[in-house]
Amino acid sequence: MTIQLPSAGGTLRTYEPRTEPLAVTTGTPFTSRTVFSAAHVVADPFADVSPDSPAAVDWDATLAFRRHLWSHGLGVAEAMDTAQRGMGLDWAGAAELIRRSAAEAKAVGGRIACGVGTDQITGGTLAEIRAAYEEQLALVEESGAQAILMASRALAATAAGPEDYLEIYGHLLRQATEPVVLHWLGPMFDPALEGYWGSTDLDAATDVFLDVIAAHPDKVDGIKVSLLDAQREIDLRRRLPQGVRCYTGDDFNYPELIAGDAQGFSHALLGIFDPLGPLAAQAVRILDTGDTAGFRALLDPTVELSRHLFQTPTRFYKTGVVFLAWLAGHQAHFTMVGGLQSARSLPHFARAYELADGLGLFPDPKLAEERMKTLLALYGVSQ
Repeated sequence: MTIQLPSAGGTLRTYEPRTEPLAVTTGTPFTSRTVFSAAHVVADPFADVSPDSPAAVDWDATLAFRRHLWSHGLGVAEAMDTAQRGMGLDWAGAAELIRRSAAEAKAVGGRIACGVGTDQITGGTLAEIRAAYEEQLALVEESGAQAILMASRALAATAAGPEDYLEIYGHLLRQATEPVVLHWLGPMFDPALEGYWGSTDLDAATDVFLDVIAAHPDKVDGIKVSLLDAQREIDLRRRLPQGVRCYTGDDFNYPELIAGDAQGFSHALLGIFDPLGPLAAQAVRILDTGDTAGFRALLDPTVELSRHLFQTPTRFYKTGVVFLAWLAGHQAHFTMVGGLQSARSLPHFARAYELADGLGLFPDPKLAEERMKTLLALYGVSQ
């Protein structure tokens, strides 16, 4: 069986789909790395909503996907960028997601950390921004989940300089009951975060970020760095206080960063580990045995797919993540909150399908092929 896939130049090419998925197995919990998958949400396809409406979520399918990730030993990073936080999922929806996912994690014994931001407001004074953070931090802590202090669009717009970041984050860290993860999300993921930590100079911003951590090292479990700059992440993790982890958020260079070097390594909190979940888990278990070469041999080939999904404009990577979840059978439709399924082109989808199929990511390759052909037919491509 073959399938005709469109290329960017407007021509069709013949592709022969894989017939068997990659063989993956579950196993014992990871011992060498802490690994989170930032998970997507499944929209309710029958809800009569517009892109500007509050998100209509299929809670059963959304929670089922989290159970899938937990079954492979991965932690779930909830209500993050991958869940379309601020791109279709508002605070009310995120709050409900956090409550439901945290309860599900407790029921099945899964690890969970949840995003704390300020998306109740679009701007305001520093006091209002602090109050918004406090409201979300309280909800996450009450749910029993670990908190991830996310970058704030409101703070980026309001802060006059580094001192405002030091004040806000210092207050939140003093208030947190358990160690949190600090999240530095670069402007390639969200243009509104340009100049975070008080400077567009990344060296100066890094110094401020490290000052926040140095003032409260006992309240920082780790940092999540999403700057797509491997060397900057390596340099940063070497400057962290003892006991503070670096969770890579670099969806371009994750194999080398997780593998590490003689001076250390990164843990992981990655959006790409949503579609790669079972494969990524198997790779980490190989790494647990000390077999770095085997880990790289399994994970390195996935980078081409990740770079494709996260290509510019990077913030639309969620579309590819949900597309692959549909092809893999984790949801019955390709609909996204906010109508974001329209954010990528048909040639982009075709290449994503081809790369994912080549990796053996689809548990049922025939189902994935049939669904890809359905999408192609909707775009007018006959087989």
